[in-house]
Amino acid sequence: MKSQVKKGHMSWWQLSLLGVGCTIGTGFFLGSSIAIQKSGTAVLIPFLLAAIGTYIVYDALAKMSVEHPDKGSFRSYAKKAFGRWAGFSNGWVYWFSEVLIMGSQLIALGLFTQYWFPSIPLWILTSIYGVLGLLVILTGMNGFEKIENIFGVVKTAAIVMFILVAIFLLFKGTGEQAEQGTILQYYGDFFSEGIKGVWLALLYAFYAFGGVEVMGLLVIDLKKPKDAPKSGRIMIIVLTCIYILSIGLALAIASWKDVNSNESPFVTALDTFQLPYITDVLNGILIIAGFSTMVAALYAVITIIVTLAEDHDAPVFLAKKGKLKIPLPAFLFTAGGLLGSIIIALLLPEKIFEYITTAAGLMLLYNWLFILVTYTKLMKQSVWEKVKILIGILLILVTVTGTLGEKVSRLGFFVSLLFIVIIGFATLIMRKKWAGQEHAS
Repeated sequence: MKSQVKKGHMSWWQLSLLGVGCTIGTGFFLGSSIAIQKSGTAVLIPFLLAAIGTYIVYDALAKMSVEHPDKGSFRSYAKKAFGRWAGFSNGWVYWFSEVLIMGSQLIALGLFTQYWFPSIPLWILTSIYGVLGLLVILTGMNGFEKIENIFGVVKTAAIVMFILVAIFLLFKGTGEQAEQGTILQYYGDFFSEGIKGVWLALLYAFYAFGGVEVMGLLVIDLKKPKDAPKSGRIMIIVLTCIYILSIGLALAIASWKDVNSNESPFVTALDTFQLPYITDVLNGILIIAGFSTMVAALYAVITIIVTLAEDHDAPVFLAKKGKLKIPLPAFLFTAGGLLGSIIIALLLPEKIFEYITTAAGLMLLYNWLFILVTYTKLMKQSVWEKVKILIGILLILVTVTGTLGEKVSRLGFFVSLLFIVIIGFATLIMRKKWAGQEHAS
């Protein structure tokens, strides 16, 4: 069954803004701390490489969206390219990856909030944010767009605020910091963690760009779908500039060795100067950022589960629509997945965010890899486009192998493989069922 495509209402710049709102979140504000711990001041390199890889993936997705508009986006294209098994497995891999991402985002939101309220248990804070996110989704597409656009502006303004404050502190300083030395005092040993550090940090740099696939789901809402590549190109350029500039400045005013995985590097950098209110304001912005990307993930998984149900690759009743602006069964199913993700995350004894982030990031990268492979099947390509796709595939494969470089990230890798095996087994069962149905007809 082909998904129905409605006439779009967004301009290209609105999709760019929405993309910023869906992307800047805990993957950047908290995940960047892990990347910094792995690679030191050389963290700017994995972020630049991740930006290149992200652009290649989005460009492929956008071009397929223009050529084959469908609200099922990448899973529909996978089905068209390789058959029903590909659409089924691709959709469920993405569903589980986004559910894992939501769990990690909620944990991060709880950690940020504990900066102010350390005595409140993490499970209470994550539950509050989870319920609020579900309420936003209940407002429908219009409510989602408005909230994400507002959050996108707020988050971008917050990063710009940090950049301006950091530049001021860099040149003026306060107290001890004013006498510490040159601007590049913390960049003396750029490759202190070596090439291995850059390799290990790649996953967390990619994770900071997670959300571009949500833009792929929203391309059908453009007035002019042909503007999709331009919209994503502008968004990724803007994100790359503010990511690299803000991280670079954070590491210019504070040592990377002071960064820890439970706190944003921007909060760590400003804490050094003991500025009144600035750190608190930034922490509030981090909460808004994490919440908005969590809501974007909720929107994405509900959209995917509905298209799966419409294609009979999930229980058909999940796509049933009532008086609400969204299908209630799909909403409740996703809420259950969200609850399960929170419970799993809270049961992990240590380094909660890093375990979940690794698994979620890998699941997302598997999906991105399939997008590139699908593109090679569906679209005509010039020699340069073939080279570009190959570069994207190699970047993703190098990033995935980087998780095997240390004990902590290996756990996330095996968790992601467990989900792949489960979905693969389910796909085999469904293929037998589909074959039986075709034979009977």
